[in-house]
Amino acid sequence: MDFGQDHHPYPTDLTEEQWAIIAPLFPPAKKLGRPRADLRRVFDAILYLLRTGWAWRMLPYDFPHWRTAYGHFHQWARNGLLEMMLEALRSVDRIKDARRATPSAAILDSQSIRTTEGGGLDERTIA
Repeated sequence: MDFGQDHHPYPTDLTEEQWAIIAPLFPPAKKLGRPRADLRRVFDAILYLLRTGWAWRMLPYDFPHWRTAYGHFHQWARNGLLEMMLEALRSVDRIKDARRATPSAAILDSQSIRTTEGGGLDERTIA
């Protein structure tokens, strides 16, 4: 896919195979109004920010504007599309690794420091 001269590929960018998996999940573009942003680049921007932990306003300039990325992120998180896309990508990766599409077990962390019923530290555990 040609993104133009200003695009620098990032390790978090979707591959063609990954894009083919999630592209059908997007609703069709509206016929009227402002043209839709390049949803692949918007999703690449979201993946980049999720991976790096940077602030929205620090999004590199070769991605869509941070407000565009944030608006789509907020909408997709609210309507469940973001979780659906991430789950689709996760399932394909798990199947590629010869594992089940969904995990069969999970690791749960337990409390390792005694606390009082009110939630503060138990004075007996402080040395």
